[in-house]
Amino acid sequence: MDHGGHGMMMDLPPFTLSRGLEFGGDPFFLVGCVLALGLYGWGAIRLWRRGDAWPVGRVVSFVLGVLTIVIAMCTKLNDYGMVMFSVHMVQHMIISMVSPILLLMGAPVTLALRALPAAGRGRKGPRELLVALLHSRYMRVITHPAFTIPLFIASLYGLYFTPLFDFLMESKTGHIAMMVHFLAVGLVFFWPIMGVDPGPHRPGYVMRMLELFAGMPFHAFFGIALMMATEPMIGTYQHPPASLGIDALSDQTWAGGIAWAFSEIPSVIVLVALVHQWYKSEERQARRIDRTADRDGDQELAAYNAYLASLQSRGN
Repeated sequence: MDHGGHGMMMDLPPFTLSRGLEFGGDPFFLVGCVLALGLYGWGAIRLWRRGDAWPVGRVVSFVLGVLTIVIAMCTKLNDYGMVMFSVHMVQHMIISMVSPILLLMGAPVTLALRALPAAGRGRKGPRELLVALLHSRYMRVITHPAFTIPLFIASLYGLYFTPLFDFLMESKTGHIAMMVHFLAVGLVFFWPIMGVDPGPHRPGYVMRMLELFAGMPFHAFFGIALMMATEPMIGTYQHPPASLGIDALSDQTWAGGIAWAFSEIPSVIVLVALVHQWYKSEERQARRIDRTADRDGDQELAAYNAYLASLQSRGN
């Protein structure tokens, strides 16, 4: 990379959508995506073969989540993201907000707990290690909103508005580490909010909504700050290749608009999912109450009626 901020690729032709979707991105993410699909598929098939149910909708959601990572990191989109701030911001928003939501709706932890065999008395296998991790102090810390919300905010301001971003963009390893960080931050932020997989931090639905919207204003302000800037703020993108025919400041304005828009769209999707989960939870609770009433012959109601009758007899 040219340390003057010219980026890692200088001979790219003008960007077009058709070229942008050719495979040619990062093989690290491609291997990871293939492995994730393979493990998830193994778990789902194992449940189906033994006659257990596993919703197809969860499979579709997980597969779509993996495909969003493939599109963002394993195609030519990744190459253009090295020299165009706006394209990089698309990658960032997909990896940190869209992909985690879809992956978590696939409930991979629940699938693993149901599909992995028990190791037996006194032994520890993959399932036992996963259970221990879920109940560990480490997981309680990294899924708590006091940790996830500041981390979500710091991943924007602490990275883009400091020399750290330019340092990471100087090498392929640094770029991979940054994108893995974005994905991890998105997963730990949305995990307790989505509430599909078991975890140490599982607040009520109102608190989940508050957690969801707590970080969004900071996300929107980050986008606005980029849009309002009068000069390029990121060294890596200050001198885009002439062959792209773009202006650095205009590209930064587009990047800010993308960051602002993405702070709203996934939030609405998650909010709709939360309301749906809340409605289903209330339905299940009502059915449980009805079943309990059926089993005990409505003893609670009978006792209450008897109490009212006793009050009436005293009055007489």
